Amino acid sequence: MLQPKKTKYRKAQRGRMKGNDYRGTTLAFGAFGLKSLESAWLSDKQLEAARIALTRHMKREGQVWIRVFPDKPRTAKPLEVRMGKGKGNPEGWVAVVKPGRILFEAEGVSVQTAKEAMKLAADKLPVMTKFIVARTHDAS
Repeated sequence: MLQPKKTKYRKAQRGRMKGNDYRGTTLAFGAFGLKSLESAWLSDKQLEAARIALTRHMKREGQVWIRVFPDKPRTAKPLEVRMGKGKGNPEGWVAVVKPGRILFEAEGVSVQTAKEAMKLAADKLPVMTKFIVARTHDAS
């Protein structure tokens, strides 16, 4: 699973996911991409499941880039514990995703294969997404 090697703080504040993303909104590496249309926390497990679905459908041809990284610790209190007594322990890692953010990029396969692969990857994620093609690439 994806997670940072080390962090400055063990627990992070929740924050707010307001507005659109303004960085990482255009294709930078590949010819095809999967763009988020909603905001959410994507867990390391969800990203890994989407990556596996994507690479399996592409039959390991071409290349895949993951454009988000889960670097925010998600905490949770144990089950059946009363309120109070401090913040829970870190349970996993999440990536904060806002509308407009490119999640995955791919290259080296046909448009049809890429579209089907991105659809399978999108089904693993808790956000609505959109398949995008680079301007220079022929969309037929």
